[in-house]
Amino acid sequence: MQELRENLKKVISELYGIDFEPEIVVAPENIDADYSSNAPLRLTKELHDNPFNIAEKISEKIDNTFASKPGFINFKISDEVLNEKISELSEKFEISSDKFGGKTVICEFSDPNPFKVLHVGHLYTSVVGDSISRLFEYAGAKVVRANFGGDVGLHVAKTMYILKQKNPAELTIEDIARCYVEGTAAYEDDENAKAEITELNKEIYKINAENIHGTLISDLYWKGRELSYEYFKDFYAKIGVKFDVFYPESTVASLGLSKVLEELAAGVYEKSGDAVIFNGEKYGLHTRVFVNSEGVPTYEAKDVGLIFKKYEDYHFDKSVVITGNEQLEYMKVVLKSVEQYAPELVEKTSHLTHGLVKLPGNVKMSSRKGNFLKAVDVLKMVSDELKNQYDSEDSKVSTAAYKYAFLKYKMGGDIIFDPEESVKMTGNSGPYLLYSAVRAKKILAKSNASDLENYTYNIYEKNLVKKMLEYKDVLDEAVEEMAPHKLANYLYEVAQEFSRFYENCPVVGSAEEVERIKLVKVFYNVLEHGLNILGIEIPEEM
Repeated sequence: MQELRENLKKVISELYGIDFEPEIVVAPENIDADYSSNAPLRLTKELHDNPFNIAEKISEKIDNTFASKPGFINFKISDEVLNEKISELSEKFEISSDKFGGKTVICEFSDPNPFKVLHVGHLYTSVVGDSISRLFEYAGAKVVRANFGGDVGLHVAKTMYILKQKNPAELTIEDIARCYVEGTAAYEDDENAKAEITELNKEIYKINAENIHGTLISDLYWKGRELSYEYFKDFYAKIGVKFDVFYPESTVASLGLSKVLEELAAGVYEKSGDAVIFNGEKYGLHTRVFVNSEGVPTYEAKDVGLIFKKYEDYHFDKSVVITGNEQLEYMKVVLKSVEQYAPELVEKTSHLTHGLVKLPGNVKMSSRKGNFLKAVDVLKMVSDELKNQYDSEDSKVSTAAYKYAFLKYKMGGDIIFDPEESVKMTGNSGPYLLYSAVRAKKILAKSNASDLENYTYNIYEKNLVKKMLEYKDVLDEAVEEMAPHKLANYLYEVAQEFSRFYENCPVVGSAEEVERIKLVKVFYNVLEHGLNILGIEIPEEM
């Protein structure tokens, strides 16, 4: 469709002298056309003309098109042209983009805090962040996957308040998680505990900053931090997500503090008692504390430090930060403050947010209360369902189930994750896509046909061809919008077209075998390429 779009754009420019980006879609089945554009309808106001008149004028300049009311341009593509394109893709499958060629993109996502257990939200953002990273890699970018987490801060102090009764040599990550829940309850319910946790918070900053070892608290701290990062890396390896750099908060805190204090003198930040704030009300936002009354940098100051640290390390052309929706207003304030003295960095930064992942029944979960859904629990749920329904323990199928279940949704709103539905071999699921790919692979393994000339497509073949030829456009749109769900749902649609083709068009042994094998080969390549961008691998068998 890219060629049609460029030709239509050129004709509009020649006729009307305007730069206009037309949209082209597959034509409805009740129209004797293959593709259609509503460009005349969109141009009506600007050109002060009837949309059908515009459509007719444009159609006169483009071969094999016709105008239809109220204002569409319809394109008819010959079987010869379609067959030529499919033959090219069958012989050499090349789908690429250089939109971000030579550019560095840093994608920050997952962001778990040491001294806490990974929950379902971390799993979700890990899957989505990795897929967005892969989209940028497809577009030619050098991608740096970054992970930012709080190895210092009040949550660590709450954990350490309970943890100090433990033996460092016997610690496990589960011990640490339980201690956080207990410490949070103590902080909220007991004033004496709150005071002690506040002092512990300062001590932990000092232990980290001065690399102190040999005391009970320091030994517990370093052991807990080590266990946390080992646990994170093991889990990421299990789900097939890699990170190029981990930024503990302690590594950016001093940089953030110095930036805030420097810009305090310049008037960007303000004093409020002994604290340092950014007055967001001036910009229609809210005010936040960047340095507390104890002189300790808050999360806000650390995020300031992170922005500059990432740029110092990688000189990024684009920075993508993925967090939960609850961080939206917070990040607006942080970015608005940095915009006052480093606008070029903020201009390069995109903040994407997502909602909560919920199980059927809409049970509210909280890590503070300890009733949250752990990331490992989700993997087990999916694995158990696969075993129960199909007596299968295939890790690739299990991975496809939960990844696709997350990625098929547009990022932003809450999603309901149903483990039982995620493993279904029918419907809009990862296993269904894998089943389609494996079916195509088996057909390819059986065929050894020769070419036919002047082949005419039937309706099932032609619909599959047109859907497959949309792939490049869908990918480019997914990159532009950082929207893996567009790719995920396209793959489901093309798999549906392949299913209809398979049911109605015998392949191996038929007179049309060679031409149909081309379609099967291109379909398999599209699915393999697209699933790879979603972080999903096709198994040998299903």
